[in-house]
Amino acid sequence: MVQILIVDDFKSELELISEYLTSDGYSVITALNGQEALAKIAENKPDAIITDWMMPEMGGLDLCRQLKKNPATANIPIIACTAKDKDLDRLWAKKQGVKAYLVKPCSKEELINAVESINQ
Repeated sequence: MVQILIVDDFKSELELISEYLTSDGYSVITALNGQEALAKIAENKPDAIITDWMMPEMGGLDLCRQLKKNPATANIPIIACTAKDKDLDRLWAKKQGVKAYLVKPCSKEELINAVESINQ
């Protein structure tokens, strides 16, 4: 079973994305910010990560940078799921190795399509 780490500081977003993924057969773990995500990744490396971009303590951009610096985590596919919808935001995400970019609120179909696209 594919395990996905969801990182978002809003519990309602974590619950919604978790429900979308678990109802489609994915295993889910969650974190409230980038620091917590790094700790969870050290315990149990996920198959993919869906992360918000703006969070306290450590945002998604910094999380991506940390993961890409570490050879053990550099190849984990990352999906950005954020309210930021400018071309510059997408460019920065791509430069940090993000494989897919979703703008909130996203539908279950958009989310599942993004997850399937990065696992091919």
